[in-house]
Amino acid sequence: MVQQIQDLDTDSISKEQYLRKRVLEAVEEYYSCKFSQRSFTPGETYVPVSGKVFDNHELSNLVDASLDFWLTTGRYAQEFEQRFAEWVGVKHCLLVNSGSSANLLALSALTSPKLGERRLQPGDEVITVAAGFPTTVNPIFQNQLVPVFLDVQLGTYEVDTQQLEQALSPKTKAIMIAHTLGNTFDLDAVTAFAEQHNLWLIEDNCDAVGSVYKNRKTGTFGHLSTASFYPAHHITMGEGGAVLTNDSRLKTIVESFRDWGRDCWCAPGVDNTCNKRFGWQLGDLPFGYDHKYTYSHVGYNLKMTDMQAGVGCAQLDKLPEFIEQRRQNFDYLHRHLQDLQHVLVLPEATPGSEPSWFGFLMSVRDEAPFTRNELVQYLEANKIGTRLLFGGNLLRQPLYQGLNYRVIGDLKNTDHIMESAFWIGVFPGLTTEMLDYVISTLRRFCLQ
Repeated sequence: MVQQIQDLDTDSISKEQYLRKRVLEAVEEYYSCKFSQRSFTPGETYVPVSGKVFDNHELSNLVDASLDFWLTTGRYAQEFEQRFAEWVGVKHCLLVNSGSSANLLALSALTSPKLGERRLQPGDEVITVAAGFPTTVNPIFQNQLVPVFLDVQLGTYEVDTQQLEQALSPKTKAIMIAHTLGNTFDLDAVTAFAEQHNLWLIEDNCDAVGSVYKNRKTGTFGHLSTASFYPAHHITMGEGGAVLTNDSRLKTIVESFRDWGRDCWCAPGVDNTCNKRFGWQLGDLPFGYDHKYTYSHVGYNLKMTDMQAGVGCAQLDKLPEFIEQRRQNFDYLHRHLQDLQHVLVLPEATPGSEPSWFGFLMSVRDEAPFTRNELVQYLEANKIGTRLLFGGNLLRQPLYQGLNYRVIGDLKNTDHIMESAFWIGVFPGLTTEMLDYVISTLRRFCLQ
């Protein structure tokens, strides 16, 4: 190899390109050696609820980005943001370090003074649900706002839209709700309510990338939406997330909160995008104070590395296939578990939706001769992964004790979910052989 390099033209770029090519060829060979497919043995091989599905292209992009040693946001991040925004059907995509950070940024952006009278201020109320993941709700508390918790419907596990009017008060300013496990909430009802009362709408789309409601992708209905690229999700970057919007003003505000709260919107490594870097008068700063060091929000640093974005670009190529496989796996389970409906409530898609399923969510009926915990423990003992519906009734969790919130109704269904619901996997890494084993194990327990 050394002699081959010496024989090249003395142009250093040519040598660099040659070496990079050799490194990436070695990466492909390494992938074949390290990540060769393993066989499945029922009862011995664990069937996970989720997992990353990748090939040599993700690994090659990861290494390719590392060779640049541009360790912050860079060329791959720019490519991903553009491609993902186009794929979802929105104008802007901003990559961040996690889906939870995306939720924090989306809601924090609505507190910006740049929004004038529409900004959220401490004490304002945000409608949400109690059955879900904490980081859909935590940004509400973190911004000194008041969450108003609604119940959900059994079967779809989505917000009970009949409670929206009851939740409304003079302090209501926004709605922030997640699409549960890939299913969609009733977007007709929620968007109409938001428009009628001039409320901001944030779609937590972290579990539903690729879901469709009446021929339109989720993540395009709200003023802002979020996505997660944690390994369990539809595509992975290891860690990662995104905020999406069609509103250019909101895009700039989210970007500010993400990038230390600075007023400047220059990309990393770029100066003077506004063409008046030393021509601003903001706050009580002297005229001409460097715009790159002028701050308009109490922000964070929540950017993503370009190595992660490189993995995401390779994953994007597979996203349609991943979504189709999730739907097929869901349908396969649903079709083969029909005769267990006397003891299990099987999941239902929201009318008008075509979910990109995150998991297969079930509830044990009250009249069943066993409990959810007994069934889950049996599945886990037989090497089948299970998960509960995240935090159950979040208001039962210790972190919210003593905090300020409102509750609509008695959250009866949310409590039922906390006691009776669980889900199993449908992700693309599951084979028909694995699904058949899951089905036979469920049937063996439920029909004994």
